Amino acid sequence: MLGEAEPQWLSEEVKTGTTIIAIEFNGGVVLGSDSRVSAGSSVVNRVMNKLSPLHDKIYCALSGSAADAQTIAEMVNYQLDVHSMEIGEDPLVRSAATLVRNISYKYKEELSANLIVAGWDRRGGGQVFATLKGLLTRQPFAVGGSGSSYVYGFVDAEYRKGMSKEECQQFVVNTLSLAMNRDGSSGGVAYLVTIDEHCTEEKVILGNDLPTFFDQ
Repeated sequence: MLGEAEPQWLSEEVKTGTTIIAIEFNGGVVLGSDSRVSAGSSVVNRVMNKLSPLHDKIYCALSGSAADAQTIAEMVNYQLDVHSMEIGEDPLVRSAATLVRNISYKYKEELSANLIVAGWDRRGGGQVFATLKGLLTRQPFAVGGSGSSYVYGFVDAEYRKGMSKEECQQFVVNTLSLAMNRDGSSGGVAYLVTIDEHCTEEKVILGNDLPTFFDQ
C-alpha cells in the first residue's frame, strides 16, 4: 500500500565474500582464488572462476561485487587488446594495473570491486599490483576479500623472499585452504593460475583435495 515503509532488507547493503591471492616468484607469478559467490548468507554460485584474463600473460583476481569486478575486467581486457595492437607487442603488467586503478577510481561511487593484477612482461618479469579505488602499489604478494582477514598472520609468517614456483604454488594453496575453512563466505574449489615467460598454466583443485590442518 502507498505510504508503507519498504522492507529493511531492500535497503541493506548485500554482503559479499571471497578470498584472492597473488605472489611473485623469480620469473613469474601465481594467482589463486576460491570459487564461492555469496549474497548475504546465501551462496549463489559454488564454482565461479575469479581469476580473469586481461591479456595472454596478465590476469586479475576479482573480489567485491561479482558483476562490478567482471565489468572492470572486461573493460580492461578490451582496452589492452587495442593498446597491444597499437604498440605491436604485449602490454606491460603495470599498464594493465593502471587501467584497473583508473576505472576503479573514476567509478568509485558506482562500483564495488577490488582487483589484484598480476602477470609477466618483458621488462619487469613477474609482478603483482594491488589496486583499491585510487591506490596502485606493487607488492611481493597480495591477499584480498573477506577471507584475507583470517590468513594475514599465516602469510606474514610463511612468506619468504626468493621462493620457487612450486613453493609459491603451495603457499597459495595453503592460504586458500585456511581461509576457506574459516570464512563462511569463501569455499568451493581452488583456482590457480601460474604465469611465466614460457606459458600460462591454469589449475583447479577440488575441495576434497585441498590440504588439511590440525583442527580439520
